Amino acid sequence: MDFDVKDPNLAQAGRYKIEWAEQEMPVLKAIRERFAKEQPLKGLRVSACLHVTSETAALMRTLQAGGADIVLSASNPLSTQDEVAASLVANDEIPVYAIKGEDNATYYKHLNAALDHHPQITMDDGCDLVSVLHKERKGQIKEVLCGTEETTTGVIRLRAMAKDKALKFPVLAVNDSMTKHYFDNRYGTGQSTLDGVIRASNILLAGRTVVVSGYGWCGRGVASRARGLGAHVIVTEVDPMKALEALMDGYQIMPLKEAAPKGDVFITVTGDKNVIDGEHMRVMKDGALISNSGHFNAEINIPALEKLSRGAPRQVRPFVQQYSLKSGRKINLLGEGRLINLAAAEGHPAAVMDMSFANQALGAEFMLKNYKGMKPNVYTIPEDVDREIARLKLESLGCKIDTLTEEQAAYLASWEEGT
Repeated sequence: MDFDVKDPNLAQAGRYKIEWAEQEMPVLKAIRERFAKEQPLKGLRVSACLHVTSETAALMRTLQAGGADIVLSASNPLSTQDEVAASLVANDEIPVYAIKGEDNATYYKHLNAALDHHPQITMDDGCDLVSVLHKERKGQIKEVLCGTEETTTGVIRLRAMAKDKALKFPVLAVNDSMTKHYFDNRYGTGQSTLDGVIRASNILLAGRTVVVSGYGWCGRGVASRARGLGAHVIVTEVDPMKALEALMDGYQIMPLKEAAPKGDVFITVTGDKNVIDGEHMRVMKDGALISNSGHFNAEINIPALEKLSRGAPRQVRPFVQQYSLKSGRKINLLGEGRLINLAAAEGHPAAVMDMSFANQALGAEFMLKNYKGMKPNVYTIPEDVDREIARLKLESLGCKIDTLTEEQAAYLASWEEGT
């Protein structure tokens, strides 16, 4: 079995970490038990490009239980947990190509190693795997039946591909499931982003001004958690509807150029590029911290920061690069501008990834059953599957809810009964 991980001797530590996460993932456990009996993925080659974390390991073990032949590569150079990668190789015999801190060339070498598996199903987080397949390995596209995509950025890229008629097989937008973006993006990103900022910098957020760029589901979560830790929160947006919502949620709203001299900590969660640009960094406070929790590090214009600086940055802490500007001020870049929740912390808690990866597992099963009738486009998981995941999650937490009576259900479906 071929693989490329940092150190196979980390496998035991990785196994403990996976077991710890799986305690918090009862929905995925229930799916794994069914998959083991029914074998819905039997013999199918799956190439996954995901953040290699303990929660992802739980998903890989679930797909394997369902009969899939899996290869896993990292979806970001800084998001891999090396001990988890080692455990999947040693204990589960799943080929993994992922090393935390790998350079760009190694990252793409690993993507190509995953594609050497000749997948029939792609499972992506950020659309890099699908993008490389469509641009550089077109001859393999005919082998792919369908795919799934985990995150907002990847869905944006896939929809652009579909619009340009470049996408050649159907892909399920897992991110668009309610049990994914309502919870993973808001509660998962909210908590893990602040966790990453604090682990990287060890600053006290109470009393500081935190500028959150983007008020989608991730931005909502980050802003909420920052306020919960006592920070003063400013939100910057380009969408008037989201800006209005943020205002009515109690946050200050202003353009980033106005917020730049006020902020102590900056967090981007937009999915776009050059959100924090040179014009903003020129007016930031001495000692400002800038970070990103979007999928790619393009949200911060790092080349512009380098041009504003005198010489190379100092690595003042493991995940803090300090740039000395020509003006004499210092700006601290966290996690090389990559997703700070995975670069400096451990990503989303397992309890919320339980639902996201339940969507991945059930989404793969759904696509296999239905891909023949689908055009090359981006699809959303059926609402009944989404609600079943929510029901299983509530059940695992010991919560019960009401059910409609026949009379109530009939009333809601009727137009004849009124005042």
